[in-house]
Order: sequence, then structure tokens, then C-alpha cells
Amino acid sequence: MSGSSTVSETYAARAVALDAADGLAGYRELFALPEGVVYLDGNSLGALPRAVPGRVQDVMAREWGELLIRSWDESGWWTAPERIGDRLAPLVGAAPGQVVVGDSTSVNVFKALVAAVRLVDDEARDEILVDATTFPTDGYIARSAARMTGRTLRPVRPAEVPGALGPRTAAVLLNHVDYRTGRLHDLPGLTAAVHEAGALAVWDLCHSAGALPVGLDTHGVDLAVGCTYKYLNGGPGSPAYLYVAARHQERFDSPLPGWTGHANPFGMAPDYAPADGAVRGRVGTPDILSMLALEAALGVWDGVGVDSVRAKSLALTDFFLECVRDYLPEGRVEVVTPLAHTERGSQISLRCADAGEVMKALIERGVLGDFRHPDVLRFGFTPLYVGFGDVERSARVLAEVLQRS
Repeated sequence: MSGSSTVSETYAARAVALDAADGLAGYRELFALPEGVVYLDGNSLGALPRAVPGRVQDVMAREWGELLIRSWDESGWWTAPERIGDRLAPLVGAAPGQVVVGDSTSVNVFKALVAAVRLVDDEARDEILVDATTFPTDGYIARSAARMTGRTLRPVRPAEVPGALGPRTAAVLLNHVDYRTGRLHDLPGLTAAVHEAGALAVWDLCHSAGALPVGLDTHGVDLAVGCTYKYLNGGPGSPAYLYVAARHQERFDSPLPGWTGHANPFGMAPDYAPADGAVRGRVGTPDILSMLALEAALGVWDGVGVDSVRAKSLALTDFFLECVRDYLPEGRVEVVTPLAHTERGSQISLRCADAGEVMKALIERGVLGDFRHPDVLRFGFTPLYVGFGDVERSARVLAEVLQRS
């Protein structure tokens, strides 16, 4: 059904009412969003929190410009990776002392996966399972980790993992949310299955942290990684993080034993002695400018519960799906994101043959989503700054574009 004026008026009125009742609506003011733009690409790059530019300016002008090298101690630069890790930890359901911030997601995937195989320490477990639908880099890293540890890599779809597990499995690398489709995978159930098989579970949280509850401690996850520039709004290329469950920290053996993860980093000893706790996941000198920008960005989460974010995320995506159903020409797109709440992250993906051109037209009209080759339109719904009016407008503009193409 196309978006008739009566239908659009009904949905527009509903959007106004939903926005008025939204307990998170006020958080939008904490972000610097361009006027007239509907931003639905926070699943690729989060919007800029207003507090960040001033904080970065202070770091450059005062902490770097005036205090110079003293800032490693006086401004807390040296302890930033673990301090910010503790601030991020509640967003992924982790107790303090288990998350360290630094490096990229790819580097942390490598650390975590190799360390998982070393923790298992069983030559008979000669196989690593990896999500066959994963973001390509995770697959590349997993292949390298398998070569380095003398294991065989076996790609399987997440739903096939329970049947693929066995006495040969050392570790399993999975994505919590599929980056193409927005499908939410069963972290509790799959983690339990991996453990029952005697293996360790490594989770990539890039598309779930900051959008929905993760529960790393509650569900017994062994190791996890994630980026901070999507739903956590840390900025382009902001540092990633590594979670090492407390029970594994004493035996966590990083394949990248850098000097800042040393028990005595300034002793400059020729032999490596790992620091206690998740700190041993550190490698080189922290990237202070982007790390402290991330710390400032995390301030938007003060007083926010992840459960309330999840509730709004589901409400936003439900509303978008309703608008898509009633606005768009019948048969013009295919919804590829699962409809069930238990299987949906915080994005909706639609498939259409001319997706690339459609997304260009949407962006020209002020609706920013993104395109994934060859035929997928992705729309990310970041609950802290996306409202129901944004949802209605994006679906209405999408219908106009599709009717003209």
C-alpha cells in the first residue's frame, strides 16, 4: 500500500504522541545533529556528543599543550584504558576490572581468539569455529589465528554451531548481531553450548553494545571485543575494547605482549611478565586523543539504563516496520531483519534490487542510512537520539523515492 495522506497523517500523529511519551527523548539534546537530517546510520558511526569537542580541546590545549608529559600522571592518561574500560563495562554487563580499552576491534579479535586457544591448551582440540556470516575482517583474523595456533578454521552459521561443536573444538568466534541483516544471535544459549562442548566462546559485540543488554558476566562469556564508534558514539576510529572474564585473567596469554601490559612497564626488562588482570590485554602506548574523546562521549550514558534503551529500540524498529508495510509499494522491498524481538538488534535491513541508487536518493533528501553490496538498505535506530518522528519521516521519504524509481 502506498503512503496515502490519510495513512501518513495517522502515523505522523502517532509519532508525535510516542515522542511526547518517550522517557529518553531529552537525551537527543546531548548530541550535535544537523538540522533537518534524519540520521539512521549510527550502527556505522554514532553521532557527535556535544561534550566531546570541548573535552578534546582541553586535552590538546591544556593537558598536552601546557602540562606536556606530566599529563601521563597528573591528567590520568596512563590509566585511561582501564578507567574507561570500567566506565564502559556496565553497558556490556561486566563487573569492573574486566574491560580494557585500546587498539582496534580487529587487533582485539586476534588477541582474544589466540588467547582462547591457549587457555584451552589441548592439542586434541584442533579446530576453531567462526561465524560464516561474520564481518569479513573477523574471518580474516580468525584464519590467521588458526594458522598461528596450528588449528583448522571451520566457518559455520550461528544456528549450526550446536551441531558443529565437538571434542575437536577449541574456541568459537561469533557476532552478537549480524551486521548485514540485524539478526540478534542467542548469546546465552550459544555460549552455554560452547561450554558444554568444553570450548571457549569469543563474542564480537560491535553491533549490540549500547543498543541492547549483553550480559557478559551473567551468561558466562569467556572473552569479548567490540568497537566504540557505533552505538557508543566514540567518534571515527575510536579505540575498541577487550573483555577478559575474571576467571580467565590469571592464565590469559596475549599473542601481542606489549610493554604497557607488562607488570613493570617502566622497568624495561628484556623478558615479558604480564600485569595482573585485564590490563595485560594492553599492547602499546594508548591513543590518548581518541581515548579521552570516547571517555567524554560515554557521559551521555549517565543515568541511562540499557533496558530502557532496548525497549525504545524495539519500539522504534516496530514502528518503522509498520510504516514500511503501509507506506511502501507492495513487493518493492523485502524485510530481511527478523520480526521477532528476540532475534532483532537495533537495525532494520531491507532488500531491493536498486538499493545503491535508492540510498543515494534518500541521502539527498536528508535521510541518512547506508547501503551494503549488493542489494541491502540498512537503517540503524540509536535510541538516545532517534525519535519516532524521524522514523515516520524516513519511511515516508523512502516510499516517495521507491514510487519514483
